[in-house]
Amino acid sequence: MKQPLLLLCHRIPYPPNKGDKIRSYHLLKHLSESYSIYLGCFIDDPSDWAYTDVLDELCEETCFVKLAPGKARAKSIKGLLNGEPLTLPYYFNNRLATWVEEVSRRKSITRFLAYSSAMAQYAMYDDNPFNVRIIDFVDIDSDKWRQYSTTKSWPMNWIYRREADRLLEFEKKVAKEFDKGFFVSLAESEMFKRLSPETDYKIHYYNNGVDTDFFNPGITLADPYPDSAKPIVFTGAMDYWPNVDAVVWFAESIMPKLLETEPQAKFYVVGGNPTDKVKSLAGKDYIEVTGRVEDIRPYMKHAIVSVAPMRIARGIQNKVLEAMAMARPVIASPQGYEGITATIDKELYVADEVEEWLDKVRQVLAGRSHETMGRDARERVVHDYSWQGSLSSLGQSLSEQD
Repeated sequence: MKQPLLLLCHRIPYPPNKGDKIRSYHLLKHLSESYSIYLGCFIDDPSDWAYTDVLDELCEETCFVKLAPGKARAKSIKGLLNGEPLTLPYYFNNRLATWVEEVSRRKSITRFLAYSSAMAQYAMYDDNPFNVRIIDFVDIDSDKWRQYSTTKSWPMNWIYRREADRLLEFEKKVAKEFDKGFFVSLAESEMFKRLSPETDYKIHYYNNGVDTDFFNPGITLADPYPDSAKPIVFTGAMDYWPNVDAVVWFAESIMPKLLETEPQAKFYVVGGNPTDKVKSLAGKDYIEVTGRVEDIRPYMKHAIVSVAPMRIARGIQNKVLEAMAMARPVIASPQGYEGITATIDKELYVADEVEEWLDKVRQVLAGRSHETMGRDARERVVHDYSWQGSLSSLGQSLSEQD
């Protein structure tokens, strides 16, 4: 008989169509083989309500809570008044808190897993019943806010710096109280150990994985690009600020200069919920914004190059691993490459300044990339980034003690 496990996620872990949902879905799927899962999560995208039945099949019991971003932002102002990070009231819900306490008593649940720091607050009350508390921080969220603050003027830069400081205090508190904490990469875990040396012995990581059977370049997929184009692709959720920042920078800083020598180059931005700023890029004939697509694999498979020009980032970029699995040449910024085990100039390219980007993109478009880069990239992902291998350490931590 499977032991019960309470899992809380800040966003519904299905469908696996963006970075955090890919990781949480595979985490849930892996753990459901050994545990009866009691899942509580928020739904912030109305279209995701269509997938609750999928999770009901995987879980013993579920609690789905609507998160309206506007109302949640208004609630988060409470953090300014009581000194806590704005993230905590943003993700606090009375119905979810009541369900956590009720289901834990009713089902005698002693194992708790939080996915993201914001969900840890639900297991930090007095007399909680959990003998084992594990957190998957995923990224150091506080550092994202610190990076965001450098892009804004007053008063938003002050608010973001404050959030970075307050959230780091909370992350350190969680690490101290919980049994173990996991991050998305060795680099991310090492950074947190430097920020919180008193909890370094509790900090671990497991890599994101890739379904290499699904992301397989050998699968026949129709070419979505016109014959006349030299397609450059970026994939990702286009309402996520770091992605928006990346594509706007590439469109404005790289594409105009690139067209001087590569007039057939065209930049394809592939991903759901594009912001108005992203949509406005489509006014240029050398940029296409697709919006949500049923399958991103054709856009990866038939692109000449996949780019990840991230300037604000934490953790591992799934878009990079997926493109590598599809045997595509990839060019990433240092932030986009962070945390990925790969050999630069053999399995992917890294570029930082504008001229470096132009040189690498021209090289690939002209067919002068490393001749085995695609094959070597896929081999790297197959060898180092399987979900089964990555998740075994977290599963072991949950089963170590009651």
